[in-house]
Amino acid sequence: MANQNPNKITKYRRPLNLNIGMIIFAVIFIYIVICVFMYFTAKHVVWYEVQAGSLSMNNTYEAIALRDETIVTSSDNGYVNYFAREGARVAVGDLVYTVDESGKLADYIGTNSTGENSLSQSDLTALKSEIVGFANRFDRKNFNSVYDFKYDMEGTVLKLSNYNILESIESVQNSDLAGLIKQCTASLSGIIIYSIDGYEDLTLEMMTVEMFDKKNYEKTPLLSNELIAAGDPVYKISSNEDWSLVIQVDKKREEELLKAEYVKVRFLKNQETSWGKVDSFTNEKGDIFVKLTFTNSMITFCNERFVDIELILEDETGLKIPNSSIVEKEFFIVPKGYVTKGGNSNSYGVLKETYTEEGTATTEFIEATIYNETEEEYYLDGAALRIGDYIVMPETSEKYALSKRGSLIGVYNINKGYADFKQVDILYNNDEYSIVQSNTAYGLNVYDYIVLDATAVNEDELIH
Repeated sequence: MANQNPNKITKYRRPLNLNIGMIIFAVIFIYIVICVFMYFTAKHVVWYEVQAGSLSMNNTYEAIALRDETIVTSSDNGYVNYFAREGARVAVGDLVYTVDESGKLADYIGTNSTGENSLSQSDLTALKSEIVGFANRFDRKNFNSVYDFKYDMEGTVLKLSNYNILESIESVQNSDLAGLIKQCTASLSGIIIYSIDGYEDLTLEMMTVEMFDKKNYEKTPLLSNELIAAGDPVYKISSNEDWSLVIQVDKKREEELLKAEYVKVRFLKNQETSWGKVDSFTNEKGDIFVKLTFTNSMITFCNERFVDIELILEDETGLKIPNSSIVEKEFFIVPKGYVTKGGNSNSYGVLKETYTEEGTATTEFIEATIYNETEEEYYLDGAALRIGDYIVMPETSEKYALSKRGSLIGVYNINKGYADFKQVDILYNNDEYSIVQSNTAYGLNVYDYIVLDATAVNEDELIH
């Protein structure tokens, strides 16, 4: 007793107290861990619901306009003033422009004109159309087009002003300027255009890819009150209403357009449509160009070399499926006479020749699924069939050796919970989707469920 230390404290281990709450929490935690593990280790099959629809194709192009254009040059030196409206049709002998040697014509008309030079409603409409068209086509990467638009507008306004003072020309003939001003009339009938760009003699056979790059394109506007020399271009005239648009395409689109012969085209500038006759040309580099020839609408685009268009092709409608769902599979091709029904059900199959242990020939019914058919043959898939097996025609002794095989394009249907191959007939496709024929005997129906990624499953694999 004397040796015992009264100040020593002994620590006792607390007993483990388990309650029902802790047990439930542990079970839930373990269950969550197992589920997470199974989720990340299991194969995930994403399904897609088949819907009826159509493909939206990118059929818009920037085309180069080809016209029958003749450049007219001046025979005199001086300041040019235009009096024929651009885009208007002139006859032989109509006044187009004047050449003023003194440069005083504009001052004379301004001094002697009376009243206010106002634009008509049609003139204002033309200006608004030009402004809206430029705003819709403007590309920030091609800022030089702003200056082209500026010169076009300045020239248009000057020409419109000249139209309103055309009546003053008669008074000029009685003034001191009469001998210094020469009136120049049209030598050809056609549509007047006040710009040049070097593409006037361009033909389909001369087309190159570089011509479609606007960085290489230069358009020179012909403006009023500009000083010109003899031999300088003053205007050009298009004497033929027939004109063409050239686009660059690939081989597939070329064949499609040539097969159609005539294609409906929508002009994006005004949303008007017209039918163009199709022709094509392939240059030495292998670049393919398609020419669409029209018999109308030339006046609307007479001063434009680049025209934005949309090809209105026939829309293919059917069942819309993603391209990732499509798979190719091989089948036995068997004459229809060898396919029968048998076994314990109404399933289709063939009579396969087999031999007993004694070497006696006999037949065994092998169930096989029909995936497609022609007038004389079936496409069959049977797990127990091999190349070289003999099948027997029912009620005869005629035999056929399995050797002919063919492939079908299809998808995996999972309506029944497993991957079931269904053949599809592709009508049209783009980079992401295909339109397939609906209401086929061995194909898909609307609202069917198919595997989104065909490479993620095997045929007859259980999905859910």
